Amino acid sequence: MDGIAIGIAGSALAAFLAGIGSAIGIGIAGQQAAGVLSEDPDKFGSLFLLVVLPGTQGFYGFLGALLAMGKLNADMSMAEGWRVFGACLPIAFTGLISAIHQGKVCAAGVNLVAKRADQAMKGVIYAAMVETYAVLGFLVTLFLIGKVTM
Repeated sequence: MDGIAIGIAGSALAAFLAGIGSAIGIGIAGQQAAGVLSEDPDKFGSLFLLVVLPGTQGFYGFLGALLAMGKLNADMSMAEGWRVFGACLPIAFTGLISAIHQGKVCAAGVNLVAKRADQAMKGVIYAAMVETYAVLGFLVTLFLIGKVTM
């Protein structure tokens, strides 16, 4: 295995682990919202943000992967490849885990909206608390990629 292959693997991890987490998180929140909408379709607007919030981690992972791919070149050493790989890990894992848990928090927010539609922003605020850790994971990846020298 050469350096570029290791760097590509890190980039792929950033994109697909965060993307998997987002897909699971959106699925959790979306299933809950669909149940509420079957009873009250007028709540779609209040529920939409809660359903899509877990999707942001997928975007962070995608951006981390793009930034990492910008460091790749055919002549990179294995050490350089491992640096890129390691730089991708924070968003890969924080994206995966936080998106799933954010989906659960958003599903609870959906339940809140089902009973008290005027309280939707409280559910969003709780979900944003989970989002903080995805943002921190992305920032660590961003700063680490910036430190990778070729």
